[in-house]
Amino acid sequence: MSNEAPPAPEDSAAVGSSSGRESASMRSVSPARLTRGTIARYATGSLGTGGFSTLPGLVLTYYLTDSLGVAALAAGAVITVAKVWDVVIDPVIGALTDRDLARHGSRRRLMLIGALALPLLFALTFAVPPSLGPVVAGIWVLLAFTFTATAFSLFQVPYIALPAELTPSYDERTRLLTWRVVVLTFAILLFGAGGPALRRVSDDPFVQYLVMGVVCGLVIGIGMLVATGVARRTTVAPGETSPDVTPQEGHPGAAATGIREHYASGIRALRRSRPFRMLLSTFVLQALATGLMLAGAQYVATWVLHSQAAVELLFVALIAPALLAAPAWGVVARRLGKERTFTIASIVFAVAALSILGMLWAPGDWIYVPVGIAGIAYAGMQSLPMAMLPDVISHDERTVPDAVAGGGGRAGSFSGVWTAGETVGFALGATTLALILALTGYISSTGGQVVEQPDAAITGIVVSFSLAPAVLIGLSLLTLARYPLRRADIEHHETGSQAP
Repeated sequence: MSNEAPPAPEDSAAVGSSSGRESASMRSVSPARLTRGTIARYATGSLGTGGFSTLPGLVLTYYLTDSLGVAALAAGAVITVAKVWDVVIDPVIGALTDRDLARHGSRRRLMLIGALALPLLFALTFAVPPSLGPVVAGIWVLLAFTFTATAFSLFQVPYIALPAELTPSYDERTRLLTWRVVVLTFAILLFGAGGPALRRVSDDPFVQYLVMGVVCGLVIGIGMLVATGVARRTTVAPGETSPDVTPQEGHPGAAATGIREHYASGIRALRRSRPFRMLLSTFVLQALATGLMLAGAQYVATWVLHSQAAVELLFVALIAPALLAAPAWGVVARRLGKERTFTIASIVFAVAALSILGMLWAPGDWIYVPVGIAGIAYAGMQSLPMAMLPDVISHDERTVPDAVAGGGGRAGSFSGVWTAGETVGFALGATTLALILALTGYISSTGGQVVEQPDAAITGIVVSFSLAPAVLIGLSLLTLARYPLRRADIEHHETGSQAP
């Protein structure tokens, strides 16, 4: 028996030399074009993911500080604690969805539970009677939002795992994720502008947020339910194989593995795969940047532009260009490669965000121009890393033996860690904003109370919407530059997988 150690994870970037270890599951898949129905159903799931990612990020901090009277630091703590819980459970959910795939050939069960539970929990988050006082209100939001985030993760983690299983093709993954981002950008526009607009149904703050929570929760749940149909389509019969799927009777050990081991498999994936580490680090930094801008939009509208309606206009400026830009970024990626196109989009976003710093000296409607440019770039910053993640998963599938990886399906392990990282980024965006507001002397208030913010707080709001995100995007470019996979690496595997 040989004592030779398995190949080092860092060496796995040299993709072309490892085709001999391709898994049977990857060799059996044809890179045929995905049907329009599959793409449409999968993309519709982003109506739910986009809505949940956008609306709480946009209004939850403001809801706590300016409607329930919760202090800025306490509001940041409420959101952070809920998101930390997400980070803990996401890898576990990844383990559970891999187990479902091994036992039943489908990831649909957890997606369905999350889609059905989320609307009620989302409505409860925004159903706090202001008369309860800041302390009780903060605890209510903490508990309700934590349960809501759990339901969302039950859907999101297996949802992110699906592209690696739907197609092995480099360009088809770009096509699939491009249309997902088209729907995602539409969802951001719908919830970013429509959510705050729903608050105008009443002059009572309690009724405003309750109506918003009920209506938006239902729309989010419907989008998720539609996408569960794609998971059902991935079901395989005993004896057949599918990418990253262990057939029902082909790998009984995968189904029997404990949750602790599955949790550990996510950590192993992060440690052994350099492409995954670099891509995840880039995405987390960018989630922090965009989460910071998202949380700050309401404050910019209220205290810099002095218009409640401006938050809706900001979202129209950000998202309307992105609806057309997402397919365009897909076209560019097919010519230049995903990683180069991702770099271009990130640079454009950083420059546009930095220019918004001029609001300190000349606040005005000109802000909608750089926000629109940032929206064009944001479409690429969303679609391209999501299209790169399935490449990372399939690369790990064929270059790392099962004995090293821990056996069984891997997509759930990767997507669990990915979702946890994304959650950290967006949570820290809201937390960072809360810290900036607290440090600059922002004054919290309850609904209907009139306050005046100090100049330092106004400066903090503008910096959090411009300079800080631009710096974070700059840092993300350092990790993106170290991402090793290229088109040739993936296409080599596609060619090899079709060889007799």
